[in-house]
Amino acid sequence: MRHTREREAIVREALSSNGHFDVDELFIRLKKKKGVSKASIYRTIPLLKEAGLITEVYLENGHMHYEPVFGRDHHCHLRCLNCKTVIEFSDKRLGEIEAEVAERYGFFSEGHKLEIVGLCPRCRTRQTRKITT
Repeated sequence: MRHTREREAIVREALSSNGHFDVDELFIRLKKKKGVSKASIYRTIPLLKEAGLITEVYLENGHMHYEPVFGRDHHCHLRCLNCKTVIEFSDKRLGEIEAEVAERYGFFSEGHKLEIVGLCPRCRTRQTRKITT
């Protein structure tokens, strides 16, 4: 990868993210830094994915969301379809199921992604209140 100040700013900002981000959010955060274009972000994202530094998390409203994976433990997601809250969780049983299923089919697994979509407790409570009133 050719080193440029612009690319370095993108990498630093993406890897310092504490949560999920899309290109527009990254662009807004980098807008204050000179010389960072949205086109450069779009060109850099695939390089970061290929290097194993970030991963695609979910697609929402036509925008792919990413998160840094370098130096972080593997986790899965619960995503509320109403308020858009994302809850990260891990459970060692998922890794065991992954290995078991892969072995059953003679598949070499390199990992898994799990996203459970639905309503968070707060949105479920609100929805129940609307139905009963």
